[in-house]
Amino acid sequence: MTASLLVTDNNGIREISLNRPSVHNAFDDRLIAELTSAIAETGEDDSIWALVLSGQGSTFSAGADANWMRAMAGASESANREDSLRLARLMRTLNFLPKPTIAKVNGSAYGGGIGLIACCDVAIGVEGAKFSLSEAKLGLVPAVISPYVVAAVGPRHARKLFISAEVFDAEEALRINLLHQLVAPSQLTDAVSRSLHFLSKCGAHAQAEAKALALRIAGITRESAEQLDQENAALIARLRVSDEGQEGLSAFLGKRPPRWISGN
Repeated sequence: MTASLLVTDNNGIREISLNRPSVHNAFDDRLIAELTSAIAETGEDDSIWALVLSGQGSTFSAGADANWMRAMAGASESANREDSLRLARLMRTLNFLPKPTIAKVNGSAYGGGIGLIACCDVAIGVEGAKFSLSEAKLGLVPAVISPYVVAAVGPRHARKLFISAEVFDAEEALRINLLHQLVAPSQLTDAVSRSLHFLSKCGAHAQAEAKALALRIAGITRESAEQLDQENAALIARLRVSDEGQEGLSAFLGKRPPRWISGN
């Protein structure tokens, strides 16, 4: 079985790369579990001072895997809630990692892929990448990732993107602060290295405290995140088993328009 992650360490920097390029690094239950564990282990490893998160191939992450979605579409509300809590734990683990994190956005990102970007301290992306929070097209909402996306881009931009599910380009991602920097694909590795160079000049304890400070002032604590995760997991579970959610998932998996679109 091919590893769903590639992990490399170099001079105290750990790079975790999503390794499912044949499905555009889409999430399934295995990837979620392994990525959560890998990030948690990074936090506990005293030899690692920074984390870079990237994707193999031409896509950062397409979000949810179709086969995983198919399985959850037929699951109970309770099972969907537990599934959502596992994804929530991944996002929370990344967001509160007490070490600098960089999203090395090597290509397009959708749904949960955008959540990973929003949870990182620094996000550097490539020209030509596309982004979308497409859940509403499926009769769903980006519930689990919403606290981090709203914190990154602000509620005004988030409301528009949540309800429209529109695709936006890398320039727009930069404008709304989902990305901090935009470079040509050939310059991505150098741009990440430059960011790591500046991060390496700072005290590790100060960085951990500064990160927690910024989050706390924004009203984001681990305790508040855990409470929101419970509420948001219940919300997405309820929507997945609703008539609209079931129709949206069925339409997506069947590669047809949902019935709520005029004329269907």
